[in-house]
Amino acid sequence: MTKPYLSPDDLPTYKTTQISELLLSQLEEVTKKRFFLACNSMVRILLSSCHWYFKVNSGILMLIMVCHNIESYQNIMTTVPYLAETLKRFANKAKISISSPVNNGIPWVISIDKTWPGEELPNT
Repeated sequence: MTKPYLSPDDLPTYKTTQISELLLSQLEEVTKKRFFLACNSMVRILLSSCHWYFKVNSGILMLIMVCHNIESYQNIMTTVPYLAETLKRFANKAKISISSPVNNGIPWVISIDKTWPGEELPNT
């Protein structure tokens, strides 16, 4: 299979690509700060117990969390419905990816529109 040919005039310039990447990086960083502030104090503590960040890929916002111990992983997993509801304030299409310290860190990924109905959210 061959790549479709685009003339150089149809491609973005190097500078345009660099500016786009910079703006996207800034958007991810600001989203992280605002998301943290939107969470209640209990969830902020849980977020502080693991490595987490936002990434935008193909227009979909993804909250990526890497838990370094089983206790933080279990605690984060119980807050997934709350995280999904909070994430809905920031994007119509988003996913949450949580990597555990076991199973070679293979992430568990869920779309925010696929949270479980009837799940109770932690008190804010």
